[in-house]
Amino acid sequence: MAVGRTPVRGQRLPLRHGEGDKRHLTSLQGLSALSLDALSSVAYGPEQVAIVLAAAGAAAVGATLPITIAIALLLIVLVLSYRQVIAARPEGGGSYGVAKQELGRRASLVAGAALIVDYVLTVAVSLAAAAASLASAFPVLRPYLVETCLVGVLLLTVVNLYGISDSARVLMLPTALFIVAILGVVVLGLARSEPAASLGAPERVPVTEALTVLLVLRAFSSGCSSLTGVEAIANGTPMFREPRVKRAQRTEVMLGVLLGTMLVGLAVLIHRDEVLPREGVTILAQLVAGSYGTGWAFYATNIVVAVGLGLAANTSFGGLPVLLSLLARDKRLPSLFALRTERPVYRYGVAAVGLLAALLLIAVDGDTHRLIPLFAVGVFIGFTISQVGMVRHWHRLRPPNWAGKALLNGTGAVLTCVAALVLLFSKFTEGAWIVAVVIPLFVLLFVRIERYYTEVADELGVGRLPARPDRPAAASDPGKKVVIPVGGLNALTERAVSSGLALGGEVVVVSVCSTPEECAALHDAWDRWNPGVRLEAVHHPGDALIRPLLDHIRQVEKTGYWTIVLIPVVVPRRFRYQFLHNQRGLFLAEALKAHTNVIVCLLPFHLEP
Repeated sequence: MAVGRTPVRGQRLPLRHGEGDKRHLTSLQGLSALSLDALSSVAYGPEQVAIVLAAAGAAAVGATLPITIAIALLLIVLVLSYRQVIAARPEGGGSYGVAKQELGRRASLVAGAALIVDYVLTVAVSLAAAAASLASAFPVLRPYLVETCLVGVLLLTVVNLYGISDSARVLMLPTALFIVAILGVVVLGLARSEPAASLGAPERVPVTEALTVLLVLRAFSSGCSSLTGVEAIANGTPMFREPRVKRAQRTEVMLGVLLGTMLVGLAVLIHRDEVLPREGVTILAQLVAGSYGTGWAFYATNIVVAVGLGLAANTSFGGLPVLLSLLARDKRLPSLFALRTERPVYRYGVAAVGLLAALLLIAVDGDTHRLIPLFAVGVFIGFTISQVGMVRHWHRLRPPNWAGKALLNGTGAVLTCVAALVLLFSKFTEGAWIVAVVIPLFVLLFVRIERYYTEVADELGVGRLPARPDRPAAASDPGKKVVIPVGGLNALTERAVSSGLALGGEVVVVSVCSTPEECAALHDAWDRWNPGVRLEAVHHPGDALIRPLLDHIRQVEKTGYWTIVLIPVVVPRRFRYQFLHNQRGLFLAEALKAHTNVIVCLLPFHLEP
C-alpha cells in the first residue's frame, strides 16, 4: 500500500459545551472563580494576628494595625510580582512553572509539592472558617462543624465537575455580596463613634509572654494567611479569554486593591475598638455586630460571609487540577490527571481535591486554628520559590529596567522566606511539622513516578524509530478497516500496526494533536518510518482526547466497513504500577462500546520484568 501524506485537517471538530473562547473566563469571572480564596481570607487573617498578640495582653492587640499594614505592603509586592509571573508563564503553573524553567528540576519538585499542600489546605481552611462563621450567628451549629464542612466539600466538587466556566458564573453573585458586606462593615464601622453592639462572652487569654520582636514576627507570619490565593490567578491563566495575559493581570490588580482595602479597614476597626478574641464567636462576627448591630443585617452578613468562605475553596478546585495536569504531562504524576473532559474539566484532579480536603477536615475536626500553621508554611514556600525564580528570570534575560524588577522580586523573596521560617519554627509543635514531612514525601513520589516513566519510555523506544512492522503474506480484506489510535511513535505503535496488518483489511492509524505543529512533526516522523499504512492526524485544540477519537471512528463506521478498533495497552511488570498506565485506552474502549457498534480489541504490550 502506497503511503500518502495525509494533510493536517483544516476543519476542526465542532465545539461542545465548555469549549471555545466564550467558555473561558472574563476578568470579572476570573475574580469570582480564582480570587475568592484570597478575598475571603479577611475573615480569619486579622483574627490570627490578634490571637497571637493576645498572648502579650489586651494592650498588645493594638499592634494588629501596623502589622496588617506591613502585610498589605507585602501584598503589593506579591501582586506586582505575580503580574510578571503571568506574563512570563502564560501557560499557568505559577511557582511550579517558574521553578521548572528558571531554577531547575529539584526546585520545581518542591514548588509543586508546596502548591498541592497549599491548595488542599485552602479548601479545608475556607470551609472550616465558613462553618465557624455560621456557628457565630447560629450557635446550634457548633456541635456539627465537621458535618457542615463536608457538605460544602460535596457541593463544590459537584459544581466543579460540571465545569469551571459555569462555576465562575455561579460564584459572581456571592463574590459581589461578600465584597459589599465586608466593605459595608468597614465603612459603617468607621462612621460610628462606638460599636453598635457587642457579641460573645469575654475569653480569658493568659498573658504568657511580652510583646517582643519574635512575637510580632509570629503575628505577622500568621496574619500572612490573608495572602493565600494571590498566586491562583497566575496558576489559572489558561482559563482566561484572549488576551489571556492582560485579562489575568487586570484580575490580579483588582484582587490586590480589594484585599488590601478590606484588610487595612478591618485592622483599623480592631485597633480603634480594641476588639479581643471572644468565646464562641469570630473577630469578624464581632466587627459585623459593631457595624450593623445584632438584627437581621447581622445574620444576613454572617450568612454571606460563610457562603463566601465556603465558595472560596473553589480557587483550589480551579487551580489544583491544572497544576496536577502539568505535573502529569511532566511524568511526575499519573497520566490520569492530564485527562480533560469535553466541558473542559480535569475531573480526576477535581475529585482528588475534594477527597483530600474531606479527609483533612475530618482529621482536624473542622478547627480553623489547627489548620492555619499548616496552611501558611506551604503558601510561603511557594511564594519564595516563585520570587527567586523571577529574579533568575530577569538576570538571565536582562530586558530594559530588569534590575528594578529583580529588586522587587528579590525583596518579596526575602520577606516571604522570613515569614515561612518564623512560622515553621514557632508553630512546629502545633502542626507545622506535618508540612515539613508531607512536602518531602510528595517530592519523593514525583521522583519515583518520573523515574518509572523514564524507564518505560526507554523500553518503548520513545524518540527512536521502531522496527518496520511485519506484513503477512495473505491478501487483505477490502471490506474491513482496522483503526489503531496511538499517542506517538514507539515500539507500542509498531506492535499495534503489525497486529493490525495480521487481522487483514485496511489499516489506518489515528492520532489526536492539539496543535498543527504537533501534527506536522508526527507526520514527518511517520514518513521517515514508512510502515506502509496511512496516518490520520486529527487536529483538536485543547486536551480532550476521547471525544475526538470517538467522533473520528464514528465517521469510519458510517462508510459501511467492518470496523475493528485495536487499542494498544501497556501491561506493567508489577500490579502496583497499573494506575500509571492505559487510562486513555480503557476510557476510549468504554466509550466505543457505549456509542458505536465497532469491534473493540485490546492489544497487550508486556513490559520487561
